Amino acid sequence: MKKPVQLDANGHRKFGIRDSVAYAAGDLGCNMSFALKGTMALFWTQVMGMGLWYSLLLIVVQVWDAINDPLIGSIIDADRRKYKRNKFLSYIWFGSIGLIVGGACCFLPFPSAPVWAKAIIFIAGYVIWDAFYTIANVPYGSLLSLISNDAADRASLSAWRSIGSMVGNMLPMVILPFIMYNADGSLNGWKVFLAALIMGGLGFLCFQFMIKNTEIRVDTSVTLNEEQPKFNVFEALKNFIKNRPAVGATVAAMGMFIGMQGAATAVSVVFQIYFKNPQISGVVQLFAMIPIVVFTPLARKMVTKYGKKELSVVGAICSIIGGLGLFFITPQNTGLDLIIYILCQLIYSLGLGVYSTVSWAMMGDAIDYNEWKTGKREEGIVYSLHSFFRKLAQGVGPAVALVIMGWLGYVNNAVDPTTGEAFIDVTLLSFDVAVNLRILVAALFLASALMQFIGLALIYNLDKKTLARMNKELGRDVEADDLLTYTTAEDSDNLA
Repeated sequence: MKKPVQLDANGHRKFGIRDSVAYAAGDLGCNMSFALKGTMALFWTQVMGMGLWYSLLLIVVQVWDAINDPLIGSIIDADRRKYKRNKFLSYIWFGSIGLIVGGACCFLPFPSAPVWAKAIIFIAGYVIWDAFYTIANVPYGSLLSLISNDAADRASLSAWRSIGSMVGNMLPMVILPFIMYNADGSLNGWKVFLAALIMGGLGFLCFQFMIKNTEIRVDTSVTLNEEQPKFNVFEALKNFIKNRPAVGATVAAMGMFIGMQGAATAVSVVFQIYFKNPQISGVVQLFAMIPIVVFTPLARKMVTKYGKKELSVVGAICSIIGGLGLFFITPQNTGLDLIIYILCQLIYSLGLGVYSTVSWAMMGDAIDYNEWKTGKREEGIVYSLHSFFRKLAQGVGPAVALVIMGWLGYVNNAVDPTTGEAFIDVTLLSFDVAVNLRILVAALFLASALMQFIGLALIYNLDKKTLARMNKELGRDVEADDLLTYTTAEDSDNLA
């Protein structure tokens, strides 16, 4: 006999594990599509032969990416139509359909096409994918506050979202390298395209599960305020620069993305030509995530005891130590070299895990700081500018890394004998180039850690004592505020 559904006082299904698992499935769906973004640089340089042209195109689409979120977000906010189920769920459903093929549009394998055609394919494919991804992802993030208005329920949803994000990153990280590479370590374009279609389909199924099992319990009706002053981007930027905690947290986040996203392409090539085993790259990266997984359950207590700024600064120092250790290279690449690489990655990841866990909570405190100093909340402005600079760094990092890789010999302009088209053949790269790229990886990780340290230790000024005074003067319930701010931290961006 089927167990009757328990209802709350408002006639909604009571909040439970079903809601948390469904919400986790949403981030799992997002990451099924997002997982292949790190493969774009390899695909467009090694398969499509774009070389340094890709660096320029990447910056172009990343600027669009930074503009795309607030643009589509404003369209969704302005939509006042009545939907049978819910506005946000309806947009997610539409976005999930587009993601089935949206991701694959970025990996159309036509290496013999002229350069101008390749540029059009890349930009058009990325814009299509990014639009559908944003249509699904932006309302997904907003759903948390609509599923329940209880702080404990939201804490559960955020925790399960982190689990969905982590699983969504780990599975592709381990599985995809075994699918996409040929026996000689080269990337197979058609296999990448097929993998993108499969990931889009899996993401669609995850979103459908989430939509079917999500209960909206909070009234979403809104009243338009026509008397609100018009948004002034220059004034907003001026106020943002005056907000030291927001600037410090943004510098740290930009450092994290410039280093991590920039190193991602170089790391993949290093496993191709230095360690000569691209298939294990995902396993090694998965192993490096162990400190993040271990630290996450401890973060709440440690933040309460030591403070967000203090803890994240220690994390940045750990990352600096790990980054310095990555410069140690054994002669002729012995097995010891890989062991040292993995151990240093563990140390680096521990520091990164500390910061990434509290990064959005620190931005929440920066919002309060702005209110404390100016009397204005301006939550949307501070968050949108922070997000803009983060996404800009996601494009700048890989672009700069690819330019440096070109100087170090990565671009070899091999020629396909059947088509006469140029491409990058990693099997022709010398061991000296491999060593140079290995050093570049260490330099990128170290630069990332140093930027995090500068942002967190030297610019961000909300230590535990100052934060307590600010919360007291603002009349904040510190425990409740920390619970909501910390546990609703968006973290699929950091891990992806």
